[in-house]
Amino acid sequence: MLATFSAALQVKKRMAKQVLKMSGVHGIGVGYRDPARPKRGAAVIVYTDRLAPASTGLLSATALGKQTSVPVRIVKSGKMKAHATDYMTRIRPVIAGYSVGTIEGSGTTGLIVAPTGAPATRYLFSNNHVLNPSNTDNREATLQPGGADGGTDTRDRIGRLYRYIRLNPKGTNFIDAALSLSTRNSMLSPRYATVGVVPGHVTAYRVGEKFKKVGRTTGVVNGTVESVYTDLQINYGGSLGLLTFQDQTVIRGTTPVSLPGDSGSVWLRRSDNYAAAVNFAGTADGRLSIAFPVQWFMQAFNTRVARPVGAGQVRRVDTGSSPRSYTRQLTSKELARLQPRTTRIKKS
Repeated sequence: MLATFSAALQVKKRMAKQVLKMSGVHGIGVGYRDPARPKRGAAVIVYTDRLAPASTGLLSATALGKQTSVPVRIVKSGKMKAHATDYMTRIRPVIAGYSVGTIEGSGTTGLIVAPTGAPATRYLFSNNHVLNPSNTDNREATLQPGGADGGTDTRDRIGRLYRYIRLNPKGTNFIDAALSLSTRNSMLSPRYATVGVVPGHVTAYRVGEKFKKVGRTTGVVNGTVESVYTDLQINYGGSLGLLTFQDQTVIRGTTPVSLPGDSGSVWLRRSDNYAAAVNFAGTADGRLSIAFPVQWFMQAFNTRVARPVGAGQVRRVDTGSSPRSYTRQLTSKELARLQPRTTRIKKS
């Protein structure tokens, strides 16, 4: 009589505690006796380090009031571990999603970008408060991983602050952004953790759009655009204090999506992996990400997403009949105010 899944489950429950205590055993469950021939019935599956015969005899179980023989199939699996990537570690070449910063702290590498017209040149993009915590022309050394993750200037320096938009404590801010120039081009790889090559960026996105991103602290997360045209006061602490930001985006996650160290991480559209928004702040519980359109950064710095074979595409979004449900473009006057400051980089 073929073993049913009900009978196999009864045997598994009786065996589990004892079997899991055995050396080299990592798991026990219920599956097919022969996956290639499902009609041969069910079996108890034992996952272990050591290879053994396809089955180790028959065990007896009382199932549904009847005596039923249940086979045991041994599967060599090796040890099992969670595949959670540690985005706080050192990685070479550097890709988006991993820790970056200065000796003072860590944020996230947002994207590897290239100047428009020079696709072979690469810069590392993140928030100004990540790459330039003093908000001055002080040629901060860029470390990967950042200082909060054990990065040191002698071992982990990959470049220096190159250009940034100064945060304004007294006026209105639109973006928190800076570029780092690497010590050599090959130090940066135009890829994004878990995704690979990003095809480009979008010029706008709408309320309700589904996003995903990789951040140094929260890792791989998903979010939904909850609001646009959002004016906010963000507490930067220290000498900057409370800063006003205009027309920002709020992205909500069902789990934390923006915690300390995630600053600089870039939201991608889940539908096509195009870069959409730049995370730079969040709520205390991490469930809300505060972001600005990546289009604003690309315009201000005259850059594009870097790709192995050149610059990424710009996907222009038609806002249709509901433009106010989409993020807006910066005006020429606003862009004129967002003039990146360039620091002098001393040769190493």
